[in-house]
Amino acid sequence: MAQSLLEIAKDLTHTLVETGRLSAEDMQDTLQSTYAMLATLKAQEESGTSTMMPVAEASPLDWRKSITRQTITCLECGQTFKQLSIRHLGMHGLDTRSYRTKYGIPRTQPLTARATTERRRQVVREIRPWEKTPTYRQGQAHHGHAAPEPEAEVLPEEPCAAAPARPKRQRKTIPKKTARKIRSDA
Repeated sequence: MAQSLLEIAKDLTHTLVETGRLSAEDMQDTLQSTYAMLATLKAQEESGTSTMMPVAEASPLDWRKSITRQTITCLECGQTFKQLSIRHLGMHGLDTRSYRTKYGIPRTQPLTARATTERRRQVVREIRPWEKTPTYRQGQAHHGHAAPEPEAEVLPEEPCAAAPARPKRQRKTIPKKTARKIRSDA
């Protein structure tokens, strides 16, 4: 018994989801496009014509659809990744800037899956790397916040016989008019 076009399209889409090449979110769109393509091929087969259909140029991909929760699809070759690396883009003769420009992707949009971006943000919030920089520690100490240095070794204080600290002398300033008067009197 021959399978119907819908069953064939369903099986193909299901296989793509199982192998990880398609996210569950994109399943419906892929199923519809697969069914439409199979119906077109069947109609061509029955009529006896075998014209080739343009596949890539027929519908330009929207970059928003290429970034899903778990994957990002390369708009050049169609492969899916968790992150589009510089190495992969280099295989297409592109860098991140030219890839974004070519497909109209804003420069603030990460070229990673949404789950990967969220996980990185969560890790940064937990680690708080800016608190480990020397300038941050100096600023905290300057403003009266105690920021203990984790690597610093605390040594017992030894009494030193240094000279007592003197307060700074301030310059005495006199107004300009008074200074001129004093100079002219002399």
